[in-house]
Amino acid sequence: MGYAPHEKLNTQGAAQYCGVGKATLEKLRLTGGGPTYLKPSRRVIYQISDLDTWLNRHRRASTSQIQEGIAA
Repeated sequence: MGYAPHEKLNTQGAAQYCGVGKATLEKLRLTGGGPTYLKPSRRVIYQISDLDTWLNRHRRASTSQIQEGIAA
């Protein structure tokens, strides 16, 4: 199933899209470092383009690459 960049997903859908657990996204909302999200009311929603941006920031070519923001 293809998604449009402006399409929005709830936390469960965003977790499936990113290949992580729902609890992971919930924790990242508290601690930071997760994808940008919208909260127009009580619901949390994620825009596909924001999820793609977050996923692309975590691309690595090897396990020895240093992640941004983490000192060796």
